[in-house]
Amino acid sequence: MLLRLVYLTVTTVFAFLRLLPGSERDKEIEILVLRHQLTVLQRQVPKPAFAPDDRFVLAGLLSRLSRDRIRYLTLLVRPETILRWHRDLLRRRDAAACTPRRRGRPRTISSIRLLVLRLARENPSWGYRRIHGELVALGVAVAASTVWEILKDHGIDPSPERRHTAWADFLRSQADALLACDFFEVRTLAGARLYVFAVIEHASRRIRILGATAHPTGQWVAQLGRNLVMDLQEAGSTPRFLIRDRDATFTAAFDAVLADAGLRVVMTGIRIPRMNAITERWIQTCRRELLDRTLIWNQRHLLHVLREFEAFYNGHRPHRALRQAAPLRPLPDPGADRAPLTRLDVRRHDRLGGVLREYRHAA
Repeated sequence: MLLRLVYLTVTTVFAFLRLLPGSERDKEIEILVLRHQLTVLQRQVPKPAFAPDDRFVLAGLLSRLSRDRIRYLTLLVRPETILRWHRDLLRRRDAAACTPRRRGRPRTISSIRLLVLRLARENPSWGYRRIHGELVALGVAVAASTVWEILKDHGIDPSPERRHTAWADFLRSQADALLACDFFEVRTLAGARLYVFAVIEHASRRIRILGATAHPTGQWVAQLGRNLVMDLQEAGSTPRFLIRDRDATFTAAFDAVLADAGLRVVMTGIRIPRMNAITERWIQTCRRELLDRTLIWNQRHLLHVLREFEAFYNGHRPHRALRQAAPLRPLPDPGADRAPLTRLDVRRHDRLGGVLREYRHAA
């Protein structure tokens, strides 16, 4: 509305300036033409609608004329209406001059409001009293009622109504203690079935391909469990749980090996692959990026291909869950001083004949 009012005011001023150099005869003829046009409009539109800014311009212009002169003008509204508009304009101006600009307490600064919302989002079990206590501990002077008003304004329910934990949040908080394993099937060029056993860490996304065989047995799987325990000890990893399905090859001996190392086995539900979603997602990635593009000759060839993919996956391939870092390759420190790149010299390193490609800066 304000922009429209400014526009109408400016156009009116320019229209007035355009009339100054004209002769009296031209102005009188123009007045007669405009009056006739108004007569035509009054026959077609019995009750025209005026916007507030239109009323402002008309009231401001006609306030310079006398009451008797206004009565003889050809207007779309009655003269009494014009005068009422002018009185309303003066009344609103006087009321705005007398009304204080702000009432009540000053608005809470945006940084405190954002902090309150962050604490409520990151801690669903905290009520407004608990959030207020945390703010006091941080030295932020704010009333508990203000915290309650901020939460209410942003539609955040009280803590009893939002004290639920989603599976994604639960798994993310427990990721450092979780391992997951599974078998997946690979067909060779001759049609033979090979079964691969892989283990993945939830926190780092590091994959370990422990072995492949055409005839998985309980004794073979138990030995892979011992190899896994030794590998974890060598890497200094201390997980507490291992997720597996209910395959018959996971015998009591396998569970006993892990239990001796302090690992508790957690079995997924029957036909619920989503309970082991991270492993299933890695198997899909392995098929899409490697196995669907490679002809496997035999078990030896399969192990060679999988070892190359394991090194590529852990050492180079970026992961969205790790902010595009690789499991064994952290991202560069953004705060470190690095010389600006004036010329990029990037070299390609092929694995498995170009099925896997890595790009690195030239030394």
